[in-house]
Amino acid sequence: MKKFKRHRDYDFFDKDIRLTKLSSLGDPLERLDKGIDFEIFRELLLMGLSKIAKGKGGRPPYDYVLLFKILILQRYYNLSDDQTEFQLNDRMSFMRFLGLTMADDRIGNGRQAAL
Repeated sequence: MKKFKRHRDYDFFDKDIRLTKLSSLGDPLERLDKGIDFEIFRELLLMGLSKIAKGKGGRPPYDYVLLFKILILQRYYNLSDDQTEFQLNDRMSFMRFLGLTMADDRIGNGRQAAL
């Protein structure tokens, strides 16, 4: 069986090249993110979702706008919670839409309690 031969090694700009390619193909999430200022929902989300701390310590809460955008992804792509977690870690277009990078580890460490 013949193995796939890579034409070149990974480069420093591979991520940018891939995202540029996604943009040229018409990434709907990029258009959605440019078309809607999701920060206008922050105050409404904070009023409706903020919780009073029960004590010192604990994990800081997820950003409510980030969670709102994740719910949009779930609805748009009809994803379960488990599939959403997988896709958030796998798809560069999802990461770009959410403003995450490959170095972010807040999403995907165990189950999403808020989803």
